[in-house]
Amino acid sequence: MSDSISREQLIELTKRLQETPASVRELLLHTIEAIQSPNVHPVEAAESVLRRTRNLSADVIEQALHLASEGVRRRVVVTGIGVLTAVGQSVSEMWENMLAGRSGIDYVTLFDASPYPTRIAAEVKNWDPSRYIPRKEARRMARCSQFAVGMAEQALEDAGLSTLGNLGDRVATVIGTGLGGFDIYEKGLLDAARRSSFRISPMTAIGGLPNMPAFFISQRFGVKGPLNTIVTACAAGTQAVGEGIEIIRHGYSDIVVAGGVEALIGDMFFAGFSAMKAISTRNDPPQKASRPFDANRDGFIIGEGGAVLILEELGHALARGAKIYAELIGHSASADAHHVAAPHPEGEGAQNAMRWAMEDAGIQPEDVDYINAHGTSTRLNDKTETYAIKKVFGEHAYNLAVSSTKSMIGHAFGGAGAIEAAVLALSVQNDMLHPTINYETPDPECDLDYVPNQARSQQVDIGLSNSFGLGGQNACLVMKKYTG
Repeated sequence: MSDSISREQLIELTKRLQETPASVRELLLHTIEAIQSPNVHPVEAAESVLRRTRNLSADVIEQALHLASEGVRRRVVVTGIGVLTAVGQSVSEMWENMLAGRSGIDYVTLFDASPYPTRIAAEVKNWDPSRYIPRKEARRMARCSQFAVGMAEQALEDAGLSTLGNLGDRVATVIGTGLGGFDIYEKGLLDAARRSSFRISPMTAIGGLPNMPAFFISQRFGVKGPLNTIVTACAAGTQAVGEGIEIIRHGYSDIVVAGGVEALIGDMFFAGFSAMKAISTRNDPPQKASRPFDANRDGFIIGEGGAVLILEELGHALARGAKIYAELIGHSASADAHHVAAPHPEGEGAQNAMRWAMEDAGIQPEDVDYINAHGTSTRLNDKTETYAIKKVFGEHAYNLAVSSTKSMIGHAFGGAGAIEAAVLALSVQNDMLHPTINYETPDPECDLDYVPNQARSQQVDIGLSNSFGLGGQNACLVMKKYTG
């Protein structure tokens, strides 16, 4: 039997069945073993066992099925990754640049940012959607939808899965985003105002909907299982991966195309976040602007892009000989219920997210080696996240390595958590941690090991990825090294 059900779980189940007929206990164990078969869908396996069992009442069968489903949880692994970021438009390019500590933050080229106090961003430069999408189709799509299709194609190819549009109904799509194709709306309205005419493309009305990135992935690759869009601001990419885990655990799909994407570099968001004084005005040099946990941090940098991960049920992945980056063993989401933008002063929701994710994973705080932090480079976030980590992990917090991906690629909002999930998978697979760059002046309130300025070779058996968003949205993922 696979180790996805522990000896302790079996003991507990057996105790609960001590007052029931032996036939129930025997049937339960047979059902669990059938469910663990790597090539059989769990519901089909359980039904097959029960059909072959004679002379059992409906009550006995129902009880055994219920207990078996409680005791066995399908395992989920990452078998493919696709990325588009300011430091790389492929996994290999991104990872190489991150380990080298290279920043992708530079002067804005996508629009005229000269009227604003912040004139820098983390753009996906020289983006050419025709690498993945016919030019005519691409013109009708929001930039984030173009990104989503490109990342999904990368991830499917990386996983060794078909990109021919025939993935079928045992594959699901879950994509997170903050605002979807807002750029289509912004451009359409600005162009109409300049022309004093509101004759705009008919695609403007629907092309910017938040569910369009997920739709275009589903349409292009023939994904006919569950189709979900998660819209939870900066936590969306992380929660999308979490929802993908649950879809596989519950047996609805064997594979989930999961991730997050954003493309919000434009007038509206520069104007809005400048008014909030939330983004850095350290324009020169741009590469030094994002400095999470540093005492002189002055705000985040608007970024774009995202990542798509192929999540797969372990038995399904093994049966087709897929490579495995890491195993996803826990996730959670929580709310601050505090303020529209500011985090809870003691990181209450962040603490809950980390605790609940570890409970879901069945691990203790002392088991964790690394945290990929939300780490935005804002005064409040970095201080609050540090405090929350110390409250959750106690003295073990000072044994943890903590680093911020946003120090190099800015904050991609709904795409950020998905990028960081991809980075965590790479860290677990390769036992390498990218640095938090621009860490120069320690902050007494941020006193953990932030892997400053240099990549580190370090054993990473278990890691967390944190995402804390506007509106008090918090989410956390737990990954571990796959060892069989």
